[in-house]
Amino acid sequence: MKVEDLINRINELYHKSQKEGLTDEEKKEQAKLRAEYIANVRNNLRSQLDNVSIQNPDGSIVNLGEKFGNKTPKS
Repeated sequence: MKVEDLINRINELYHKSQKEGLTDEEKKEQAKLRAEYIANVRNNLRSQLDNVSIQNPDGSIVNLGEKFGNKTPKS
C-alpha cells in the first residue's frame, strides 16, 4: 500500500472514531495501518542515514552507513 493511501485510510478511521466510534475490526485495522506507517518511516530514515557521509577535521570522509548501518537497532 502506498504511503498516501495509508495516511488517507488512517485519517478516515480517525475521523470516524471521533464521530461515531470504531468497530473492533476497524480498531485492529487502524492499529495495523499505524504500525505499517511507522515501520515505513523508520525504514526511510535508516535508508537516508545510511547514505550520510561526514568529513573529519583531517579531511577524511566517513560513510556512516558503512560504519554503523549493519548494526541492529535497539528496541
